[in-house]
Amino acid sequence: MTVFFENRVLLLTTPGTSYSAYLGDDDIPIHTHWGDRITRADAAYLATSTAARLAGEWTSFRSPANGHEEYPLDGRLQFGRAALSLGFGDVRSTEWSFAGHVVHGGRELELLFDAREVRISLHYRVYDDCDVIDRWVTLRNESGDAVDVHRLDSAAWVMPEQAKYRMSHLTGRWAAETRLGRTDLAEGRFVLESRRGITSHHVNPWFAIDDGSATEELGEVYSAALHWSGSWRLLAQRELDEPVQVLFGWGHEDFGPRRLEPGEQLQTPVTSGLFSTGGFGTTSRAWHSFALRHVLPRATEVRPVLFNSWEATEFDVDEASQVELATQAADLGCELFVLDDGWFGQRVDDRTGLGDWSVNPDRFPNGLQPLISKVHALGMGFGLWVEPEMVNPDSDLYRAHPDWVYHFDGREPALMRNQLVLNLARPDVADWVLGVLDDLLSSNDLQFVKWDMNRPFTDTGWPAEPGRQARIWFDHVTAVYAIIDALRAKHPGVAIEACSGGGGRVDLGMMARTDQFWTSDNTDALDRRSIQHGFSQVYPARTMSCWVTDLPTFINKRQVPLTYRFHVAMAGVLGIGGDLTEWSADDLASAKSLIAEYKDIRDVVQHGSQYRLGEPGRSASAVQYVTADRGEAVVLVYQEAQQYDSAPRPLRLQGLDASATYQVGETAVSGALLMSHGLSLTLTGDYASQVIRLRSAVEVVA
Repeated sequence: MTVFFENRVLLLTTPGTSYSAYLGDDDIPIHTHWGDRITRADAAYLATSTAARLAGEWTSFRSPANGHEEYPLDGRLQFGRAALSLGFGDVRSTEWSFAGHVVHGGRELELLFDAREVRISLHYRVYDDCDVIDRWVTLRNESGDAVDVHRLDSAAWVMPEQAKYRMSHLTGRWAAETRLGRTDLAEGRFVLESRRGITSHHVNPWFAIDDGSATEELGEVYSAALHWSGSWRLLAQRELDEPVQVLFGWGHEDFGPRRLEPGEQLQTPVTSGLFSTGGFGTTSRAWHSFALRHVLPRATEVRPVLFNSWEATEFDVDEASQVELATQAADLGCELFVLDDGWFGQRVDDRTGLGDWSVNPDRFPNGLQPLISKVHALGMGFGLWVEPEMVNPDSDLYRAHPDWVYHFDGREPALMRNQLVLNLARPDVADWVLGVLDDLLSSNDLQFVKWDMNRPFTDTGWPAEPGRQARIWFDHVTAVYAIIDALRAKHPGVAIEACSGGGGRVDLGMMARTDQFWTSDNTDALDRRSIQHGFSQVYPARTMSCWVTDLPTFINKRQVPLTYRFHVAMAGVLGIGGDLTEWSADDLASAKSLIAEYKDIRDVVQHGSQYRLGEPGRSASAVQYVTADRGEAVVLVYQEAQQYDSAPRPLRLQGLDASATYQVGETAVSGALLMSHGLSLTLTGDYASQVIRLRSAVEVVA
């Protein structure tokens, strides 16, 4: 695919779409098209016609360019919220001049601008195998004075002019993450942001916009996601008779200013945009494909069935109890055993020991290796839980280095979950964290690390470096990235699960460095159906960790049948988190059978194309997965509650080969029939579910 810039006209071409803009006489880039493929002549025509139209508009109280800017600045005739706001001494106003362009390898374009002595680069990137367009911005201070960065977004995404704009988004809270919502955008501004230092449970950095008529299967959808695991802001702004413009980037409102020192360069996170004509389903499958091909490391691997010790023992861990659990987990067919919290320091509860990453000698007198060896002998890999960004006040680490946490002089830092956040923006603290984790991985034969982060930032002071306080919001996250990158480079056999008290760090930036996400601390199967439905809008099943845990769940005390719980957890990467020593013989036998069933289908689930067949809670619904060659499919069907004596309607499948026959149990039927009439279901009662596997046979003879 290509990037093109000539005569001040920009045109990006992907396999199925085009994106165009032009530079106005004032060097402000104006967006002209994002949609179906167009030619270079079309892009030139759009530049000329758009410039003529904007020049003819009444301008006494507004700039005609507002809402159309490819990257709006703070200053001159721009009256909307800015993507870029710089402070030069006492002057907070940005004016730039075009300084040229560079094409990198035929797929990346860099537009260069100068604002005084700050070089600003707008970057664009396209791919040969998908319609995703990446955008990001680089600042380089070439002056002898510091410059204040008040706002630096990765991009402004301009929507086409249409009568209505509806935004789909993922919001929620702890234990209720990634809940899909849809909001009509009126005139004014609509803001979603994280002010917590992490991606957050409360809102996810992704959006989709349509004209209000798109469905799962039909309609034009414009969407974008941010590759960032810290605070961020999405701001959609719209004036009467103007298009919606969405500013997207790191940092929340009032985070700064972030000072850019002489000679320093600052690069924003990438934001990726995607246009689709196939509704929300095609859009999500395009995001999944992009993530698996270009973001997730080792995406072709099949993730193992894991057992995690937390619900069984919580903090009360020792070698004997863990060996007992591991033996039972191995008998069920689990392939990875993860020792959770309580193995280190004086960690007897959540008030002590966090930060002291040495093995507790009372609980493991010979270290972890004897337990690890026994787990390996059972045929399972071994993993550990860590929370390296945190510290308890009651710890050796805090007593030695109280200045290592975010705090203000003369003020007692606020506790959440009885812990404080280490200042990883400090290079010495980041180096210490890397060293501790490297020692841990080097001295123990681990295959898996669960990296947790159980509280947001507060008291974000840095008394030793008061001028660097605003760096915290950016530098903490890049330090986490650098630590994980270094660990993966040195210990390539260790997989990492990203966790932040559940789904508080689910984003493409963290996905690029880990193997899977802990989706939510809420393992109630009914709640998980909605959480997983929202998660699937942008993130693939291969990255979604799902556990079967004990009853009643600690979240809502709901009682749900074991089979239903397993079938919900089979929709991603299956795990077990219960106290197996308390499970009945019947439940253990059922679990063993269901784990074997999952192993039989997981390659299709983790790597197939995903189709959402209905929404959770609306009669019977399903999630379907289809292999790339459409020769095999898996359908997970759920019925939360049956009304009266009504049988579920036939379930119309998608993504099959209409000309092929598929074996469904003992019956062979055509793909055309399964997609037009549907699959007959036999679900009865509440919390009913089933797994249906289809394999293609021979072509249908007409």
